[in-house]
Amino acid sequence: MCLIAFRWDPAHTTPLVVAANRDEFYARPTAAADWWEDERILGGRDLMAGGSWMGVRRDGRFAALTNFRDPSRHLADAPSRGALVADFLQGEHSAGEFLATLRRDIARYNDFNLLLYDGERLLGYESRHDTVLRFGRGVHAVSNARFDTPWPKAERLKAGLARHGEDDEALFALLADPALAPDEQLPRTGVPLEWERALSAAFIRTPQYGTRASSVLRLGRQAISLTERRFERGEFVATAHFDFSPS
Repeated sequence: MCLIAFRWDPAHTTPLVVAANRDEFYARPTAAADWWEDERILGGRDLMAGGSWMGVRRDGRFAALTNFRDPSRHLADAPSRGALVADFLQGEHSAGEFLATLRRDIARYNDFNLLLYDGERLLGYESRHDTVLRFGRGVHAVSNARFDTPWPKAERLKAGLARHGEDDEALFALLADPALAPDEQLPRTGVPLEWERALSAAFIRTPQYGTRASSVLRLGRQAISLTERRFERGEFVATAHFDFSPS
């Protein structure tokens, strides 16, 4: 994912609501959200490296990931960060245990942000700063910088989730927003200015790269739902919707 907003309320019947966009090069092969081979994990798949950007397990275990944008630190031979999502969903360690193990080997990876829910605790991890975050009740967001960095698109999505958290259509409209941030509000992440402009939109559309999927997840104690809308080169392709009870 490249943009994730989430509402966290551990006392609520639906502790976690997530609205997210996955941005990727159009040429990278991808499988739409569906049940994986063992029918325990639901999510999309990266068919190049085998990992995922976001997924949820039948028992409510959840993981999502964004890249941290800084081309000056890119490692050409780094392992796939999407494998971390798959590893957590397929494992049984708590979120804290998983991160404790991961942190011992973090130098191998390109920078990323990881969001993990093990059914009890929601943790964030910023590999760039080797920081574990414990979130308070409320709405948070992460794009390609640190959690809750006030990039314009992240702030708009946070505000929208706070206002329209029960309305899937309103959340998908926010995720489909193509508005660019003014130049004076753009971050400086090391990419050319024209790329900073294009990447400042919630919904990205360029000739080679853009938003491939928008997702809304409602992770409740009695019911879980995931809706994914898929796009090709900026054009809507299909919707997939899943409802199930935690087990």
